Amino acid sequence: MSVNSFGAKTALTSSGTSYQIFSIAKVEGSDTLPYSLKVLLENLLRTEDGANITAEHITSLANWDAAAEPSKEIQFTPARVIMQDFTGVPCVVDLATMREAVQELGGDPTKVNPLSPAEMVIDHSVIADFFGTDQAMSLNMDMEYERNRERYQFLRWGQTAFDDFKVVPPGTGIVHQVNIENLARVVFPRVVDGELQAYPDTCVGTDSHTTMVNGLGVVGWGVGGIEAEAAMLGQPVSMLVPRVVGFKLSGKLNDGVTATDLVLTITEMLRAHKVVGKFVEFYGPSVAEVPLANRATIGNMSPEYGSTIAVFPIDDKTLDYLRLTGRSAEQIALVEDYAKAQGLWHDAAAEPRYSEYLELDLSTVVPSIAGPKRPQDRVVLSESKAAFREALPSYAGAPEELIGYDESVAETMPASDPVAATPGQTDDSPAPDHELAVTGPITGRASRPTLVTLADGTSFELDHGAVTVASITSCTNTSNPSVMLGAALVAKKAVEKGLRPKPWVKTTVAPGSKVVTDYYEKSGLQQYLDDLGFNTVGYGCVTCIGNTGPLIPEVSQAINDNDLAVTAVLSGNRNFEGRISPDVKMNYLASPPLVIVYALAGTMDIDLAKEPLGQDAEGRDVFMADIWPTTEEIEDVIGGSISAEMFERRYADVFAGDDKWRALPTPDGEIFEWDEASTYVRKPPYFEGMPEQPAPVTDIAGARVLLKLGDSVTTDHISPAGNIKADTPAGKYLTEHGVARKDFNSYGSRRGNHEVMIRGTFANIRLRNQIAPGTEGGYTRDFTLPDAPVSFVYDAAMNYAAAGIPLVVLAGKEYGSGSSRDWAAKGTSLLGVKAVIAESYERIHRSNLIGMGVLPLQFPEGASADSLGLDGSETFAFTGVTALNDGVTPETVRVTATKADGSQTEFDAVVRIDTPGEADYYRNGGIMQYVLRHLVAKGRAA
Repeated sequence: MSVNSFGAKTALTSSGTSYQIFSIAKVEGSDTLPYSLKVLLENLLRTEDGANITAEHITSLANWDAAAEPSKEIQFTPARVIMQDFTGVPCVVDLATMREAVQELGGDPTKVNPLSPAEMVIDHSVIADFFGTDQAMSLNMDMEYERNRERYQFLRWGQTAFDDFKVVPPGTGIVHQVNIENLARVVFPRVVDGELQAYPDTCVGTDSHTTMVNGLGVVGWGVGGIEAEAAMLGQPVSMLVPRVVGFKLSGKLNDGVTATDLVLTITEMLRAHKVVGKFVEFYGPSVAEVPLANRATIGNMSPEYGSTIAVFPIDDKTLDYLRLTGRSAEQIALVEDYAKAQGLWHDAAAEPRYSEYLELDLSTVVPSIAGPKRPQDRVVLSESKAAFREALPSYAGAPEELIGYDESVAETMPASDPVAATPGQTDDSPAPDHELAVTGPITGRASRPTLVTLADGTSFELDHGAVTVASITSCTNTSNPSVMLGAALVAKKAVEKGLRPKPWVKTTVAPGSKVVTDYYEKSGLQQYLDDLGFNTVGYGCVTCIGNTGPLIPEVSQAINDNDLAVTAVLSGNRNFEGRISPDVKMNYLASPPLVIVYALAGTMDIDLAKEPLGQDAEGRDVFMADIWPTTEEIEDVIGGSISAEMFERRYADVFAGDDKWRALPTPDGEIFEWDEASTYVRKPPYFEGMPEQPAPVTDIAGARVLLKLGDSVTTDHISPAGNIKADTPAGKYLTEHGVARKDFNSYGSRRGNHEVMIRGTFANIRLRNQIAPGTEGGYTRDFTLPDAPVSFVYDAAMNYAAAGIPLVVLAGKEYGSGSSRDWAAKGTSLLGVKAVIAESYERIHRSNLIGMGVLPLQFPEGASADSLGLDGSETFAFTGVTALNDGVTPETVRVTATKADGSQTEFDAVVRIDTPGEADYYRNGGIMQYVLRHLVAKGRAA
């Protein structure tokens, strides 16, 4: 029942149409709230029901204490849900399973249906198997359909079986770019209870980079798939009103500085400021200097610095972008009229009350990259060579293998000269006798750089630091015309100078939407990218999600035979270990123009300001500065190449798909008919034997440690998205089910099959489990067996389950950072893990653990597994958990760790169930179980 305690319900007329709105100004104190909290306040006003959302909640938010730590819980109801296919397929699988479970409990299965608009963009499945040819995209699309036919047929069923669920077919673009270019409304017009309402467009998405839409003034963020399912079914998102960081912008970017440079600088600043779980909001005089595409780039990287959102307010730049992307005149007018009526229009002179403050003078931003393994590790481009050399020993050999040398001496010698003896150097050290060799000896190997001969007869030597992947990819940058056209201009100038990428580089372009191809072609620049081998390989995430595809075979062979520490350079947002390619140890984020430059250089061991990329036809050195476009050049091309008509044409029938999509057979019926032979889509076991009422919560006793992990363990480490190795439990499962190695596809594409995903949990090739020292990958020690031998994580977990032994994971700081990957929590739960104890968590993964019935605990302040003397061999007991049965969430639980000799370590672990809503989910064994019981009970009451 709708309540209107503040008399906020009023009317707004825009373009001759009257809309019902809920006036924020009716609530005293709202005028000085940050933009983002005004949006949340409107949400509460509109959904006030006197029970879950009361006048007290609304008043509390309006009187928000900026300086206080978060303690006030609110129920946020997003306007819509957006998904990509890797995380979206499990959502639809779960909804299909819930329909069966509701039916088995005597309810109406059709009640399991999205109550809010839900849109999915299939963008994570295309793999760059083919590249460097005009046929690359069509060949990759053919492979995509061949690999994913079962999944796509299942999604077509979902599109017809569920109301208000739409699918954007493959080959259209990246979810976040499609979101800002077409799906985002900014202000949402919708008929509710017979009234035409207007309200802020808000969303939650099953990808952490949902925050890209923050650049449009849309408050939205990434959640786990299980939270998204609940939101689709009408469950509000339970959250604490966060601290809000005001980020003031002043000044203007200098010529030659890109949006990527800006976002890497902001990422470094905000990660250092510690904004995990906070809102970040940009304000100040130079907000108007930041084009919408740059705002979207900044918002996109929010997960990399850890904030929940990173939002820009609505202003003229917002309207300009809506016009450019072909939105209707009526919609644009509604956005302006609504924002101004509600106090959501940006006022450069105003400074809302914020919890914390940061400021950046845009003129201080300099060209940068980030790497070799984290997006927040910014490196000033002029210092990149030195930074690479400093990082290399960690990847090219153990410290005891390294040879000391005087770099200042080595730097002065021509690359063709023998290396002069320096202290600690041996006689058989490799000499840097070609352009790829790192100047001066790096490791103690006796061999010289590796000679590689390609199938076409091309020969070259390969060494550490070789750029083997150069990819313009990912939503972060491929939505931004300034950097995309900047890259194309670099390609043009390089071709005119006679430069080519080095033959060991895999070169790819994956635009975020087909509009990019349109403006490349209209500008006449596509041919230059093609000339350099940067042909379009598909429209999707590709390299950034790990769908890089195989490297050049001979290059891959040389890397693995000689354990070379080679590099990837990509215009993405994620460069975690093991993510980009199993062959590549060091990954660097860079702007699209720099991706081209590094492909030409062929190595990270280069000072781009001082060393040439190659020579022109006359033998003259060509430097990066010779091919770098000016800001004016880029803006001139943008002005003559991009039009609203391009967007209108490309998105006119965006849900229809191509002939391949429309030709897929579509299953029908309200209940999905599972194919027992399918290795892509299987019915998961979440609801098997689930009673209508939850069993009481119990303490945990006799638990064993499955993994002891360090800091910055990401959801990629926990649940990889990339290749499935044949000798792993997941690979063996597929082989046993008749799947050929070439058809394994990726973990991400098989997220609809829980059998594959359980076996893939904690299977990242770069995972380091400290209770299995000397291993790398999905290994642990199995304490159910004599002498606790090293075993696959999955095999050990199954033995523990058979013995009735619960499991625990010990972890360091920032546990679960990275993508909002629900399978990182689902797999953890299905392996039998009952609790995780970490030093700190990334927001989404902590929430997802609760959503799967796993208890997230935190070591006492300043303590860690190591400081407490825990080595992972102990048996754990947790007491005090049962307080949750009384409706009380304990602040701590008592943990007792007992070693084999009987000695004990005891400490109080902080319970990271942060809201009453999360406590309800945990008591029910997970969020899906809670929603399912709620639906059945509601049906019985009706």
